[in-house]
Amino acid sequence: MMLQQFLQDFGYLALFLGTFFEGETILVLAGFLAFRGYMQLEYVIAVAFLGSYAGDQLWYFLGRRHGRKLLARRPRWQKLGDRALEHVRRRPDVWVLSFRFVYGLRTVMPVAIGLSGYPPARYLLLNGLGAIVWASALGTAAYYFGSVLEGVLGNIKKYELLVLGGLLAVGLLLWLHRRFKNSRNGA
Repeated sequence: MMLQQFLQDFGYLALFLGTFFEGETILVLAGFLAFRGYMQLEYVIAVAFLGSYAGDQLWYFLGRRHGRKLLARRPRWQKLGDRALEHVRRRPDVWVLSFRFVYGLRTVMPVAIGLSGYPPARYLLLNGLGAIVWASALGTAAYYFGSVLEGVLGNIKKYELLVLGGLLAVGLLLWLHRRFKNSRNGA
């Protein structure tokens, strides 16, 4: 009951903020929660789209205006940004549509795309298409992952806290791994 009340009060806001700043883990968790009936899958997809789209638009415009300064502040970002610029110059539209699906490039790629001089109106459109495909695909996959788990485990209600805890633990471990890796690389 407490989880349900928390999600009703803050679930969609947390999803928006999580997808604005990063996204994958929180969207997977929200998709699973939609399967369990705590959230609505349609709203999960819509909010994840909006958060992802807004965050990437912000990074794109920061990249257009301050791209080199942003990348220079973090050595790891500089390396990733240079590599991202190579990709963007070869196949710009493909990267705008798909960078969300490449782990580790979520923040750097929109900066690099902005830095590359990619047209703002085109980015607005293709970034939106990429965001809706990403939110729909990942949110729906997580929803059906819950269905598969229930098929394997039976009544998933008794495992609910374990599964939620496991998903949160995986997300935390990925975040800690990234932070540790960034600190070792001087980012």
